[in-house]
Amino acid sequence: MRTDSELIKDFQRGSNEAFDELVSRHLPSTFGFFRKFTDSNEEAEDLAQSIFIKMYKALKKFRFDSEFKTYLFRANVNMSNTYLRRNKWRNMLHLDQAPESTFVDSSVEDAWMKKELWDAIATLPKKQRLVMTMRLTNNHSYKEIAAILGISENSAKVSYHHAVERLKEKFKK
Repeated sequence: MRTDSELIKDFQRGSNEAFDELVSRHLPSTFGFFRKFTDSNEEAEDLAQSIFIKMYKALKKFRFDSEFKTYLFRANVNMSNTYLRRNKWRNMLHLDQAPESTFVDSSVEDAWMKKELWDAIATLPKKQRLVMTMRLTNNHSYKEIAAILGISENSAKVSYHHAVERLKEKFKK
């Protein structure tokens, strides 16, 4: 099996089959990443498709400064932050569409709480937001987070701790 780097080099030489193989290899994890916080298969598919459209354009100039997996994950995190910012207002405008009080659907409440959590995460400072997202979506270790973000393992732990403290404060109100 060819490595991601070999596939990218082949793609840069004009092989669309190499790109298709990269997509096949990484689409399930990319879809899963977006599915965890969108709570919608359709939106997760749209976001994953958008990522690979961006990858198609960006990989032609890929410089191999980092592993493709790291590059893709950074793109996923950036896309998720954009998604959360873009949908914040849409979610706030639909507050009046809550279910009748006589009927309680826990799946609606769970989805609401998940959206509220991701909206709160979107307001964290950038490093805290990235660390928190990586821990929650892919359960990355602090060592992996440090390598991806180019920070120390201790800095990743501290950022996560501060993010948790800020979220606790937000949800106390």
